[in-house]
Amino acid sequence: MAKSVETYNKKEREKKKSKKQQDKREKAEERKANGTKGKSLEDMMAYLDENGNITSTPPDASKKKKIAVEDIQISVPKQEAMAPEDPFRKGTVTFFNESKGFGFIQDSISQESVFVHIKALEEPIGEGDKVSFETEQGLKGLSAIKVKKISK
Repeated sequence: MAKSVETYNKKEREKKKSKKQQDKREKAEERKANGTKGKSLEDMMAYLDENGNITSTPPDASKKKKIAVEDIQISVPKQEAMAPEDPFRKGTVTFFNESKGFGFIQDSISQESVFVHIKALEEPIGEGDKVSFETEQGLKGLSAIKVKKISK
């Protein structure tokens, strides 16, 4: 039988393997020497101070605040009933195309632009007219309905 030939790569792999094993043994011995097993409960405790920072000293009992159980809210507080919003809004017609049958009204309070279709008109309107209207949710946003001219 022939003797196995040790190549350079084999020697390098063996060296790396033995070095790794040696490092592992050294780390294990270091852990044993500096072992912190068996600490007391007090050594492992951490406390929060009045500012929320973690400390190793217990908090000062004189700085504790007394809280009544009744003051603790577990759920979301109920909202106060809001006054119902006036369904009639007022605004100015900023654009209206009679041939296509649609336009836009700018709300006088919120300054938002509201779409209006010719079918929602109760009387004919034109650009610059002051109108009152109600809104409903359309396919692409708010739409004006029951649109009437306001006499100036």
